[in-house]
Amino acid sequence: MTSSSFGDVVLVGFPFTNLRTTKRCPEIIIQSLAYQDRPDVILQAITSQVRKPSAVGEALLQDWQAAGLAKPSMLKPLIANLDKNQIVKHLGQLSAADRDLLTGLLANILGEQK
Repeated sequence: MTSSSFGDVVLVGFPFTNLRTTKRCPEIIIQSLAYQDRPDVILQAITSQVRKPSAVGEALLQDWQAAGLAKPSMLKPLIANLDKNQIVKHLGQLSAADRDLLTGLLANILGEQK
């Protein structure tokens, strides 16, 4: 995959937080177009382990099927930077509403800069 856009859903080997193990699963591209020429990609985790109430930084995707996901899924506040070669395939794209949701969550997780 040579180009990636904010909100693209891709299949990758995503690292666990201990960085010793990876799991092949769908993730969301969260980088800007300005970052695209780099050999790496910035991703945010998605999980099909839907729980309510959601914790800080989590939110249920409304249009999960349109994004190419097999099950209802939610955003998780786990971010990784991986080599683009780790991307196995492109699954889909978040809807405009889910991209807005993702943008709001990122601002909440990372702190809105002024």
